[in-house]
Amino acid sequence: MISSFIPPHRILMGPGPSDVSQRVLDALARPTIGHLDPMFVELMDEIKGLLQYAFQTENALTLPISAPGSAGMEACFVNLISPGDKVIVAQNGVFGGRMKENVERCGATAIMVEDNWGEAVNVDKVALAFEQNPDANTLAFVHAETSTGALSDAQALCALASENNALSIVDAVTSLGGVALKVDEWGADAVYSGTQKCLSCVPGISPVTFSHRAVDHIQNRKTRVQSWFLDMQLVMGYWGANTKRAYHHTAPVNNLYALHESLLMLQNEGLEQAHLRHKRNHEALVTGLEAMGLSMAVAADVRLPQLNAVNIPEGVDDAAVRARLLNEFDLEIGAGLGALAGKTWRIGLMGESSCEKNVETCLSALKTVLA
Repeated sequence: MISSFIPPHRILMGPGPSDVSQRVLDALARPTIGHLDPMFVELMDEIKGLLQYAFQTENALTLPISAPGSAGMEACFVNLISPGDKVIVAQNGVFGGRMKENVERCGATAIMVEDNWGEAVNVDKVALAFEQNPDANTLAFVHAETSTGALSDAQALCALASENNALSIVDAVTSLGGVALKVDEWGADAVYSGTQKCLSCVPGISPVTFSHRAVDHIQNRKTRVQSWFLDMQLVMGYWGANTKRAYHHTAPVNNLYALHESLLMLQNEGLEQAHLRHKRNHEALVTGLEAMGLSMAVAADVRLPQLNAVNIPEGVDDAAVRARLLNEFDLEIGAGLGALAGKTWRIGLMGESSCEKNVETCLSALKTVLA
């Protein structure tokens, strides 16, 4: 006989999802209303405003895609990339590779600029790629590489794209809410993120924002966007400003209640305070890990405070340690991905998970297991 599913209470300190506050969970349980209900339309407008604050932008086309961050990524690529385009893709981890695949599925050519995993994207190498490919019309890169814990210079990379009359597509899945992300000031054209990382919301929604340049590019496409669901020209009719809402799809109403609550919490805390909290807890974690004899996999000047890659000591069974942490301490940390599989642990300090108590719990549990 199948009964109701009651999950255990875990401490989520992996690469995502992060812990969700009770306020956000309570918001999920509120009564469902129609996705065209006038009150829900008011909520949509508030969500847009809160997302504009989080992204630090005035972009009119700022909205939550009704699907996870991977759909936000695809929305940016299918709307901006057309068959025959040439796109420079900077890869320094797993998610740059996913960008390459999106480019190719759009019928375009990906010019790869590769850096070692765990290092930031090399701006000079990207500049050289533009010199060698003056017909490239887009630059795609990951701001905060979730697979390695490395932070790249989004401001410099967006400026480089603009100088070369190219659009920029930025993966901010792990950076939004955790480190500085200034869409308008940096001139980023298309940015996507996820709700389950530093926003401390449930998974399943992808905030995106498109600049005026990006919107002009979308509206002047010569070919149709290959995805009906993610076609921004259609979605604009539902999420656009100053428009009568036209039915496009049934929005995940309760998930958007949750997103609204999490964004409200971010606004109440303040972006700078949220960034400082992530930095403070990161520094405490690193100090504790190094005191145990562990070492970090990423250089200090490009480390993400919200995603900490830790070198696994020689002779230590990666999977066994993570299993004991989960089974004995209800603590989840992440395994390494791709080239770093079996070589690193990824310890997340994202959103609600970034607190002093979690740092202490993680350090204590690791010390016990490794002993």
